[in-house]
Amino acid sequence: MTTNQYDQGLAKNQANFTPLSPLTFIKRAAYVYPNKPSLVYGEQRFTWKETYQRTRQLAAALQKNGLQKGETVSILGFNTPETYEAHFGVPMAGGVLHAINTRLDAKNIAFMMDHANTKILLTDTLATPTIKAALTLVKNKPLVIDIIDPNETGDEALGHIDYEAFILQDGNPDFDWQLPTDEWDAISLNYTSGTTGNPKGVVYHHRGAYLNALGNIVAWELGKHPVYLWTLPMFHCNGWCFPWTLAAVGGTSICLRAVVVEDIYNAIIHEKVTHYCGAPIVHSMIANAPAALKAQKKHLVKGMIAGAPPPAAVLNEMAQNGFEITHVYGLTETYGPATVCDWNNDWNELPADEQAEIKAAQGVTYPVSEDLIVAHPETLEQVPWDGETMGEVLFRGNNTMKGYLKNPSANEKAFAGGWFHSGDLAVTLPNGYIQLKDRSKDIIISGGENISSIEVEGALFKHPAVMDAAVVAKADEKWGETPCAFVALKEGATVTEKELIDFVRSEIARFKAPRHIIFGDLPKTSTGKTQKFVLREKAKSI
Repeated sequence: MTTNQYDQGLAKNQANFTPLSPLTFIKRAAYVYPNKPSLVYGEQRFTWKETYQRTRQLAAALQKNGLQKGETVSILGFNTPETYEAHFGVPMAGGVLHAINTRLDAKNIAFMMDHANTKILLTDTLATPTIKAALTLVKNKPLVIDIIDPNETGDEALGHIDYEAFILQDGNPDFDWQLPTDEWDAISLNYTSGTTGNPKGVVYHHRGAYLNALGNIVAWELGKHPVYLWTLPMFHCNGWCFPWTLAAVGGTSICLRAVVVEDIYNAIIHEKVTHYCGAPIVHSMIANAPAALKAQKKHLVKGMIAGAPPPAAVLNEMAQNGFEITHVYGLTETYGPATVCDWNNDWNELPADEQAEIKAAQGVTYPVSEDLIVAHPETLEQVPWDGETMGEVLFRGNNTMKGYLKNPSANEKAFAGGWFHSGDLAVTLPNGYIQLKDRSKDIIISGGENISSIEVEGALFKHPAVMDAAVVAKADEKWGETPCAFVALKEGATVTEKELIDFVRSEIARFKAPRHIIFGDLPKTSTGKTQKFVLREKAKSI
């Protein structure tokens, strides 16, 4: 066997190889931008030097209280400085961060903490009733640390000490933290929604978190010191890796506990916000804000939208109000964003409505991922680039999860054939960009024809009275299934069921139009996704 000359005497060593970890970003930010603002929350303002010190204090306090390498620290925190700090402090201590969905019930939270073997729990006192109930259900009781928000009146404290006292009493701002010995080490744990059975624990590693954080910078063309508004929950895919991204570019986080449209515009105006992320419902709120509020905004703001494909009507309205929207797509299993509708400057000459249609596509792979295809889920044969033939979206690359915690059967299914199977159905457009058509479970089969609920929703959104819409399958004796729409109207707007059905029929093929429309608010997850499983149950009774 011939030895490769480039392997002789050229081994990895401490000087030329370091495990990739986003922890290096905050160390650099504190060194290069010590006095630049890192976090703003109400009257609280921190610099990068201060935030780095506080994360080191947290790491030291966690270790002093018994946290060992690879153990889990759970946090039920809102978009406040403490949740941001935990994204660095926990892995600095060698732990794995489990950020809990703030809208979950006690039973689900207890399951997750037991499944993760939570050693220490950081919990906001505004969530005390839920956490108190969860703690009665968990088998192994964690050490509880209370987060007390100076801007809110919380409930009773459950722990023996609050977060500020914890990091001051047991912490050390000069704590000598270490990078992981292996970049494949777990950095965080995120649970899927669990709408069918128990949620699955998605494990991220340091390498993936590092690369996707940089991927955000490249895909969004983030410059230095952006001012970022936290409308996206930090618990959701670790805020799409943006806590780490913002440290890499020395950005400022404007923390927003709750998504209220007046607070969003006030932050944009007074804090000079330049960027934000959010689900389609957040963008719809911004687009449909009162005219007087929208008129106060004077500068360009860049938004990143993910989730269901954004309706072209919403994107068009955002553009008219000085918002430049970039569309991304991904899953919990891909660290959040994994594709981007990479904009071609030639499209700038197109009419606004055509630009909005293009921006609704999910696009191409993130620059830090290896590959993305739309293919038959079993044969792995790619679909033609015709914009018509549907297949499953498959991912491969460093920003794909380490796997599901303690779930070998789910891992075998998810990684079948050397690809991550998303469960999402899409087409490949003639330009090679992908466009989602539905979740495999959401496709409507009517009279043997496939109907994309997303296409029907897009038509509904074009009506000027529609604020929000979702379409699910309803059983039908003749056709098997027909579309059933749930619609929320804009404040003060009116439209009848017949008028709206007729409108949709004028936009798309008549057989795709809903047979029934139910008006009212749509049930949402905490990340802004419509809970279609709830709507499917409602449709059964119609």
